[in-house]
Amino acid sequence: MIVLLYLALSLLSNAESAGILYPRASETRELISLDGLWKFALTNSTDSVRGHVDKWYQINFKAMDELDIQTMPVPASYNDIGSDSTLRDHVGPVWYQRNFFVAKSWEKQTVWIRFSSVCRAAEVWVNGESVASHDIGHLPFQAEISSVLKYGSENTITVAVDNTLTSDTVPQGSVKELPSGRVKQSYSFDFFNYAGIDRPVVLYTTPSTYIDDITVLTDIDNDNGFVNYTVIVEGSDTVTAKVSLVDKTGKEVVSDTVLNGSLFVKDANFWWPYLMDPNPGYLYSLQVQLFDDDDSLVDKYSLPVGIRTISWDSKSVKINNKPIYLRGFGRHEDSDIKGKGLDLPLIVRDYNLMKWVGANSYCTSHYPYAEEIMDLADEVGIMIIDECPAVNTDNYSDELLDNHKKSLTELIQRDKNRPGVIMWSAANEPRTQRDEAEDYYKEIVGHIKSLDTSRPVTVVNNQSPDNEYSGQFIDVASANIYTGWYSDTGDVDVIVSKVTEIARRWNKLHDIPVIVAEYGADTQEGLHILPSYVWSEEYQDVLLSKHFEAFDQLREEGFFIGEMIWNFADFKTAQSTGRVGGNKKGIFTRNRQPKASAHLLRKRYWALAQNLDDADLPDDFNEYIFGDGSVRDEL
Repeated sequence: MIVLLYLALSLLSNAESAGILYPRASETRELISLDGLWKFALTNSTDSVRGHVDKWYQINFKAMDELDIQTMPVPASYNDIGSDSTLRDHVGPVWYQRNFFVAKSWEKQTVWIRFSSVCRAAEVWVNGESVASHDIGHLPFQAEISSVLKYGSENTITVAVDNTLTSDTVPQGSVKELPSGRVKQSYSFDFFNYAGIDRPVVLYTTPSTYIDDITVLTDIDNDNGFVNYTVIVEGSDTVTAKVSLVDKTGKEVVSDTVLNGSLFVKDANFWWPYLMDPNPGYLYSLQVQLFDDDDSLVDKYSLPVGIRTISWDSKSVKINNKPIYLRGFGRHEDSDIKGKGLDLPLIVRDYNLMKWVGANSYCTSHYPYAEEIMDLADEVGIMIIDECPAVNTDNYSDELLDNHKKSLTELIQRDKNRPGVIMWSAANEPRTQRDEAEDYYKEIVGHIKSLDTSRPVTVVNNQSPDNEYSGQFIDVASANIYTGWYSDTGDVDVIVSKVTEIARRWNKLHDIPVIVAEYGADTQEGLHILPSYVWSEEYQDVLLSKHFEAFDQLREEGFFIGEMIWNFADFKTAQSTGRVGGNKKGIFTRNRQPKASAHLLRKRYWALAQNLDDADLPDDFNEYIFGDGSVRDEL
């Protein structure tokens, strides 16, 4: 086991893109947020190169009288901030700019700028000098900018953001010019192509010798734990180290003085999912300190660590040797006005609702979510199927393959240490029925396994298991099944037989566990029709109940490991006659209020938690029912 762990640790620590640790202030590091109100300018879609030709990155936006300079909040998607369709439907570059000060004391430090996400392609200039570019949305990038800064003075940062999707971008899309002359973006995925600087921007410092990367893999042995780690240091190689594991109370549990080692934790507190243990989401802190020859502190970084194992076979996925049953959601980063912009109150509300429902998992549909969202999953004990931005992949090419691999490399590098991440999703609803998909997904899944062997790999598939080519390479089958909605619309009486047939076929063909990763029905809040009828709240309830019946049959057969409704909450899509203001399959509205289905799903998930994990039911499940004063359990 230890040999296998060190092999996996080596793969993770040798990922192609290192040094993207989440920025944290410490005794040796300072941090400044650049979030706030930025100046913002559009380019005309018929003259999209104007900003580059005129070198806007060298011009103060405040002095550009000939342009319509707007104010734009960061972080936020820009699309819904305006009051007309020009901004919402813009295709091509937009430009952001703001000024900031850097203290004179920072001159002796190494200074970095870090973007948690820009959607989609970004170019960054500081004081007119090019410092960074990045062409995959939803993932962080950074650059060392010490040499271009003015210390003790004002600086200017300019960012060009291009939302254009092509056949080779991840995800894919296309553009065309309409008869009106407007350029229109088209894409096949069913969510709005929000764009902009949608996650935090920070400046932070490190010493000249600093901790560049940390990789952790954990193991358990009865009640004991192992934290196997690798620390990458840049700069001087003469430093000494202290690596300590600290518990929640701040007490040091164990330490060592090597940069590559294993910490033995007696009677460890294991990381458990929500409702599988009375103390879910337990996190230690791995504190790495570097010292110089005089034993002075050079650098310090603290990394949250959850001690847990993941294992899998042809029938199950296990955490800490206990089989899991996923009860959760597909989700989106999506809200009114901010779009996909980071929204901390919304994040906390979402986790409160997930806990209220009794869910223990979700898939980051269909792109990596903000690091702050992932942090809370680790703390709460929510299991994550972590998905890269490849959705509806088609028209396979070598360039697309390279970009797809790059997105997976960056995703795994960012999230490799997270205990909540239990599975990698290589793609969502790709066209795996194409002949060329066989070689493509052999390469894609092989690439993931070259970076991490500690988690299973899935592809979220909506193709027939008998007519697709990815299933032979994956560890878990994730099937999107919309019987009763996109197929057999209104025919709820065929749901049980058809859902069970598809799931059994995935298992029989590939001898792997099966999840239903999406199922559901669009539902307009407040629409009530009896007997049930499509789009009504009653129909969503009936459709869910029939799926529950199918899932219980499959679970008894021993290979079915999870059910994830589509979707957690309503979300915005491109304009379509099949969408009324967006996709309405949520059990919550877009502003996070429950539909009738939320209460039904709550009964289902808490019943599963009670029956499978021996969880205690919430107090409000015992409600007044009969006039004689007796109480009956709602379940």
